[in-house]
Amino acid sequence: MTLVINLSPELEEQLREKAIHQGRDINTVASELLASILEEEAQNDAEAVKGIQQGLEDFSAGNFRSFDEYVDEQRQKYNLSV
Repeated sequence: MTLVINLSPELEEQLREKAIHQGRDINTVASELLASILEEEAQNDAEAVKGIQQGLEDFSAGNFRSFDEYVDEQRQKYNLSV
Protein backbone atom coordinates (compact mmCIF):
# COMPACT_ATOMS: atom_id res chain seq x y z
CA MET A 1 0.00 0.00 0.00
CA THR A 2 1.22 3.45 -0.83
CA LEU A 3 0.54 6.25 1.63
CA VAL A 4 1.81 9.80 1.31
CA ILE A 5 2.41 11.66 4.56
CA ASN A 6 3.54 15.28 4.74
CA LEU A 7 6.11 15.77 7.51
CA SER A 8 7.60 18.94 8.84
CA PRO A 9 11.18 19.42 7.68
CA GLU A 10 12.38 18.86 11.25
CA LEU A 11 10.50 15.58 11.62
CA GLU A 12 11.63 14.39 8.22
CA GLU A 13 15.24 15.12 9.16
CA GLN A 14 14.87 13.20 12.44
CA LEU A 15 13.42 10.23 10.59
CA ARG A 16 16.12 10.38 7.91
CA GLU A 17 18.87 10.56 10.56
CA LYS A 18 17.38 7.58 12.39
CA ALA A 19 17.27 5.54 9.19
CA ILE A 20 20.85 6.49 8.28
CA HIS A 21 22.06 5.71 11.80
CA GLN A 22 20.43 2.28 11.60
CA GLY A 23 21.59 1.74 8.02
CA ARG A 24 18.03 1.06 6.96
CA ASP A 25 15.52 2.32 4.44
CA ILE A 26 13.58 5.38 5.65
CA ASN A 27 10.25 3.84 4.60
CA THR A 28 10.90 0.73 6.66
CA VAL A 29 11.89 2.75 9.70
CA ALA A 30 8.79 4.95 9.37
CA SER A 31 6.54 1.93 8.94
CA GLU A 32 7.98 0.17 11.98
CA LEU A 33 7.68 3.31 14.11
CA LEU A 34 4.02 3.72 13.16
CA ALA A 35 3.32 0.04 13.82
CA SER A 36 4.96 0.32 17.23
CA ILE A 37 2.92 3.38 18.18
CA LEU A 38 -0.34 1.81 17.01
CA GLU A 39 0.40 -1.39 18.94
CA GLU A 40 1.20 0.60 22.09
CA GLU A 41 -2.03 2.60 21.77
CA ALA A 42 -4.06 -0.60 21.31
CA GLN A 43 -2.42 -2.11 24.39
CA ASN A 44 -3.08 1.04 26.43
CA ASP A 45 -6.72 1.04 25.32
CA ALA A 46 -7.09 -2.64 26.26
CA GLU A 47 -5.55 -1.98 29.69
CA ALA A 48 -7.88 0.98 30.25
CA VAL A 49 -10.93 -1.12 29.37
CA LYS A 50 -9.71 -3.90 31.66
CA GLY A 51 -9.26 -1.40 34.51
CA ILE A 52 -12.72 0.05 33.99
CA GLN A 53 -14.26 -3.43 33.90
CA GLN A 54 -12.44 -4.35 37.12
CA GLY A 55 -13.68 -1.16 38.76
CA LEU A 56 -17.27 -1.90 37.75
CA GLU A 57 -16.97 -5.48 39.04
CA ASP A 58 -15.53 -4.21 42.33
CA PHE A 59 -18.34 -1.69 42.65
CA SER A 60 -20.98 -4.33 41.92
CA ALA A 61 -19.41 -6.58 44.56
CA GLY A 62 -19.53 -3.75 47.10
CA ASN A 63 -15.77 -3.27 47.13
CA PHE A 64 -15.58 0.51 47.33
CA ARG A 65 -15.29 3.34 49.82
CA SER A 66 -17.00 6.68 50.06
CA PHE A 67 -15.45 9.82 48.71
CA ASP A 68 -15.11 11.15 52.26
CA GLU A 69 -13.16 8.03 53.26
CA TYR A 70 -10.89 8.50 50.26
CA VAL A 71 -10.30 12.17 51.11
CA ASP A 72 -9.50 11.28 54.73
CA GLU A 73 -7.05 8.61 53.57
CA GLN A 74 -5.29 11.06 51.24
CA ARG A 75 -5.08 13.71 53.97
CA GLN A 76 -3.44 11.22 56.32
CA LYS A 77 -1.17 9.81 53.63
CA TYR A 78 0.14 13.22 52.58
CA ASN A 79 -0.19 14.94 55.96
CA LEU A 80 -2.63 17.51 54.60
CA SER A 81 -4.67 19.86 56.74
CA VAL A 82 -8.37 20.41 56.26
